[in-house]
Amino acid sequence: MATALVIENDPTDDLRRLGEWLTEAGLELTVRRPHAGDELPEALDDYLALIVLGGDQSAYPGPGGEPGAPWFPALEGLLRKAVRHRVPTLGVCLGGQLLASAHGGLVERSTSGPEIGPGLVAKRDAADNDPLFKWVPLMPDVIQWHRDEITELPLQAVLMAASSRYPHQAFRLGDRAWGLQFHIECDAAMIEQWAASDQAGIDELGYDTEAVVLATAELLPDVEEVWQPFAARFAALALGTLPDADIPNPGTARTLPLLGQ
Repeated sequence: MATALVIENDPTDDLRRLGEWLTEAGLELTVRRPHAGDELPEALDDYLALIVLGGDQSAYPGPGGEPGAPWFPALEGLLRKAVRHRVPTLGVCLGGQLLASAHGGLVERSTSGPEIGPGLVAKRDAADNDPLFKWVPLMPDVIQWHRDEITELPLQAVLMAASSRYPHQAFRLGDRAWGLQFHIECDAAMIEQWAASDQAGIDELGYDTEAVVLATAELLPDVEEVWQPFAARFAALALGTLPDADIPNPGTARTLPLLGQ
């Protein structure tokens, strides 16, 4: 049976609840872990979809021009092939940043500092015609944990969701690829692990570690209420069973990124 290809970039950010939602919706998953030595395929002919997860690496090159991880050039190549061949694609946090950078977007260390813990994003008008985002509430709950941000979207991208500090929270490329700056896959254990390993980020924001973990754990049912149906629709899109998958005039419409403007 054909499956979806999942790229796990970091052992601390696996599929967790997102994997459960996708498999419950009937989508088989094949996970490749390049951080553990797994090789990436050269093409996506054998896969129904591509899912790229987050990680502690940066999507932009280091000071010497070296990629954020040795496999990132090959992964960006896969992301370009996915969009070109209309393979349903979902990039989460780092995965979304790599989707943007692979198509000419710009990812940088954010001048706004880290974004950590529970958050809200707001849909843009273009989301009303999107097969995945049109069913998402106007201001859905999300989990944030990042220092880098997409400062410039690819030219062909359509903005799906924004926030005031980080304007590019979700976007679509073509009619089958989506990038998310936020996390939807986390469970409480993952958040506890991230909090323990990122004390510097929490301190920078002046947060209390225990309060961050507790507040995020309390948000998980609300995240599931919004993003489990989103994941199920993505699975249906990959399986070819989503009835309203076509986008009227997908185009390259750009909307103002900042809320209230």
